[in-house]
Amino acid sequence: MRVKKGLAGLVSIGLLAGAAMAPAAVSAQDDINIIVVSHGQSSDPFWSVVQNGVNDAAETMGVNATYTAPGGDTFDVVAMGQLIDTAVASAPDGIIVSIPDADALGPSIVAAVEAGIPVVSMNSGSDVYKELGILTHVGQTEYEAGYGGGEKMAAEGVTTGLCVNQEIGNVALDTRCQGFADALADNGATALDVLPVVLADPAGSQATIEAALSANPEIDGIMTLGPTGAAPALRALTELDMLGDVALATFDLSPEVLEAIDAGDMLFAIDQQQYLQGYLPVVMLTLYNQYGGLLPGGGGVVLTGPGFVTQDNAAAVIELSAAGIR
Repeated sequence: MRVKKGLAGLVSIGLLAGAAMAPAAVSAQDDINIIVVSHGQSSDPFWSVVQNGVNDAAETMGVNATYTAPGGDTFDVVAMGQLIDTAVASAPDGIIVSIPDADALGPSIVAAVEAGIPVVSMNSGSDVYKELGILTHVGQTEYEAGYGGGEKMAAEGVTTGLCVNQEIGNVALDTRCQGFADALADNGATALDVLPVVLADPAGSQATIEAALSANPEIDGIMTLGPTGAAPALRALTELDMLGDVALATFDLSPEVLEAIDAGDMLFAIDQQQYLQGYLPVVMLTLYNQYGGLLPGGGGVVLTGPGFVTQDNAAAVIELSAAGIR
């Protein structure tokens, strides 16, 4: 497995991945069953990479891992909570969860912990996993990632920034916008109110972004919170002939995002290496079950990001994206 150099937490991740890739040290354990409950569909370009990580780790470690998520195209924490409850009832050897809304999902997660099921969180939940009794969290810290994006935007000369949120109610995304806004303010720039768009309506999202740009000509920077927000923003800027005049950046990667960065139409993408967010928790829970509670990092956050994909390194990342790893 190739991991991009220079990202936060690389040393601890490298050691863990190295352990996972040493088949002589770990025998197959096909009686270990792990269930993943995510808020993101595997059909989404971001979450499909997470699922690839889950599947590859399960194959490497010789365990059974099942990826589940709410159906449909809407953000649905109620359905996600029900999936966690179903997972708990099946008494697996481990559960992996994302935590986009701790208030809604907390009771189901605590029920898993109280049932004696080891739980690892990934992607979202770095600020709440400890209080829920979760063993460790794999991902990036969202506020710091947003703040880093805001700093980078300000350094590029952005004076009025707009954060576009395609999943209102996802606390992790709200935190990204807050970090972005704080960084702009700390660098003498202005952050406008968050612009909500609809995840399942890319045409409507594009129209909403176009309307915001037309209503406020001072906007010279847009931060989107994922590829499903970046694509409508890119099309809006193209339609209004504002590419190059308004800086555009995003969280997370997709083929369209990487091609736009490589072409110079987007400044950067904040990369949290979601393949590792699927891969590492499966490795952790396997070793935890095999070796009596073996756990790396003392139960802290295992960082997979943030890193930045820019025009300088986009071409190399495109190759790994085609392989389903980035």
